[in-house]
Amino acid sequence: MTTRRLQRLVLTGSVTGAVIVALDGTVLTVAQPALQRDLHASFGQVQWTSTGYLIAVASLLVFAGRLGDRYGHQQLFALGILGFGATSAAIGLAPGVGWVIALRVAQGIFGALLQPATLGMLRATYPADRLGMPLALRTSAIGLAAAAGPVLGGALVAHWGWRAVFFLNVVPACLMGGLALVVRRAALAPGPAPIPPPASASSFAPGEASAGGAGPTAAGTTTGGTRPAGGLDLPGACLLALALVSLVHTLVALPETGWTMVTALGGAAAAFACGAFIRHERRTASPLVPLSVVGSTTIASALAVLLSASAALFGTLFVSTYFLQDVLALDPLESGLRVLPLAVLMVLSAPASAVLQRRYGPRRTTVTAMTLLTLGVLVLSQLDRNSTAPAIGAGFLLLGAGFGTVMVTATAVIVRQVATAHAGVAGGLQQTAMNIGPTLGVATATVLVTLTTPATGDRSRGGPHWTAEAFLSAMGPTLLTLAAIAATGALAAVKLPRSTADDDSRQPPVMGGSDRDTSEVTAMTSDG
Repeated sequence: MTTRRLQRLVLTGSVTGAVIVALDGTVLTVAQPALQRDLHASFGQVQWTSTGYLIAVASLLVFAGRLGDRYGHQQLFALGILGFGATSAAIGLAPGVGWVIALRVAQGIFGALLQPATLGMLRATYPADRLGMPLALRTSAIGLAAAAGPVLGGALVAHWGWRAVFFLNVVPACLMGGLALVVRRAALAPGPAPIPPPASASSFAPGEASAGGAGPTAAGTTTGGTRPAGGLDLPGACLLALALVSLVHTLVALPETGWTMVTALGGAAAAFACGAFIRHERRTASPLVPLSVVGSTTIASALAVLLSASAALFGTLFVSTYFLQDVLALDPLESGLRVLPLAVLMVLSAPASAVLQRRYGPRRTTVTAMTLLTLGVLVLSQLDRNSTAPAIGAGFLLLGAGFGTVMVTATAVIVRQVATAHAGVAGGLQQTAMNIGPTLGVATATVLVTLTTPATGDRSRGGPHWTAEAFLSAMGPTLLTLAAIAATGALAAVKLPRSTADDDSRQPPVMGGSDRDTSEVTAMTSDG
């Protein structure tokens, strides 16, 4: 199989996996009211169909990335996407809401295996200087899925009920999982070839060799090898999972209950577990997150950019949804049409950002994109009852252009900055930021609006309700706070590399992936 064909297959799998996850979240939001009625569930139980999934995903992403680095991203991708499809089918057949919640947690576990692998496979297959466009196509597909999800989900629920949305991704998941297994089996059919010597060590960056001539050798390679040295650091994985579970649970509960003993203990547990994790990682011989990754100012800055951008965007979307439906009295379809410019600009800006990044560098491109995102939030903060569709659309256009560009540039910096042997961990960190950020943004927005505007109505029937005038009085200050969060991301972007050449020069000299991924690509390219 030729290198070009392999790259196309990997890109197809990566995009499909990302789209399946994106569609799952958007169509579920539309289906939840029907699910609640059909299964006679409470509002809290319905919320846990999302919260349980989110907690499972966020707590396992980095560890799943580490597993991909060690055992092969294609293998983890196949397991994750097949499991995701199987649990989706099981949810569609679930007899009660308890089963739905339990299966959503299981689906979150498979989602955690799937998501870092979609980035790890790209990093292991494409040369570092050609990652921009594949990542841009992946981001465009996610934007398209986000735009189509509510419409598609609404149509499925209207005609076949809420269970149909879970059967939606079963067929593509099975096809992509089967394709990944077939490709892997075909690559290894003659028998796993030995890892090539340093002179031809990398199919991804010809001519590169490790410092001191230490190249990839065997499965137990330590420094300079292709498989991460040491064990899997299970204590570190448990501490990180505890920190993230406590953090996510606190952020989800805080808007509903406020600061109670439970939320205070959750926040304290998150802080304690985070401190213990950092202490453990500094002392262990084989850390879950390598020191070269966690100690990189560039990677930390890129993660901060993604965290602040996603928090600002999703917090703004949460507030804007109430504005459109409760203040302007638009129905869900009309509201969706008002927000559509965001998805359109995400789809268009992603491929354009790959070109801009090569021409102007990650730093300038990301700072400009975060500025656009901040301006978009500021424009929306000035809306009132008399705001016209063009004024509303302008705010969402700025949000889409900024966020789509940030997604590509910051993700490219993270993935390019690390050696392929740690691509899964990098992908796990990126996905963790993209899961924690929206939760943080929605929690911040809800708390601010609740503090400045007393809620009225029955919260148990669908969450907080505000009068139009009261909500308008709180919307401006809330969005200004979210704009400030976006502005901190622009400041963090100043620490990104000035150019892609600077980015490449900081990478470790060895470019190999895991033993399994390297042998697969070697076998595949040898006959092309």
